[in-house]
Amino acid sequence: MVKYRNIFQFFLLAALTQSCAQFQINTPALPTPRTIETVSPEEFNPTVTATVISSATPTLEMAPTTSLPKVTITAVKGNLNIRRGPDLAYNPIAVLYEGTRAKVIAHDVLTKWAQIEIPNSDKTGWVSLMTNYSSVEGDLDALPGFTTTDWPVIAYLRNCTHHQMLVMPVEITLPSSYGAPENEIWLNPGHYVVYDLDMPDLPEVKNFDIREGQTIELVDDGTGEHRLCPK
Repeated sequence: MVKYRNIFQFFLLAALTQSCAQFQINTPALPTPRTIETVSPEEFNPTVTATVISSATPTLEMAPTTSLPKVTITAVKGNLNIRRGPDLAYNPIAVLYEGTRAKVIAHDVLTKWAQIEIPNSDKTGWVSLMTNYSSVEGDLDALPGFTTTDWPVIAYLRNCTHHQMLVMPVEITLPSSYGAPENEIWLNPGHYVVYDLDMPDLPEVKNFDIREGQTIELVDDGTGEHRLCPK
């Protein structure tokens, strides 16, 4: 009996050994590991080439104008303010007098303003095309287009008195200090005259020029009463 059991164990061991060998032979070979190249953050962000539109700054460098089409602007029916940027919120820097013509070298792509060479000067400035005081000759759209990045600095007028005021020539009613914060408004640089609305004869209380970044306070009403703005 022991003899037969030994023979059976021998054949069982041989069968198991053959099965293991068959399993190893039929198992597919694993792929050879690949080397994955890594990219640093600096290498991952490629250099982007873009067309840059020059900003309308007082120190703007202009491209040579020899190849530009001829476009001119003339002040008609009166004088035309020349400003340092393409908006009324910029300071005026010169005047294009009635009947005077100037060369246009660019235009603002978002607003109807043109950049000109200031006559009898090596400087440039901007004039509005949204006025009856300007007349353009030539194809304005054929000139370079600009967008502004040098933003104007807002100017403010504050009423510190207890009377309502009328601001001319913009015809704005400015509430008294009791109506704060509506008693403070922003104004474009320029010349203004203020009248006391609470007086029957509308006396003038202030005549002034305002520039970018300034805050002007009204401290005297039409009766001569003096008040200070709270800090």
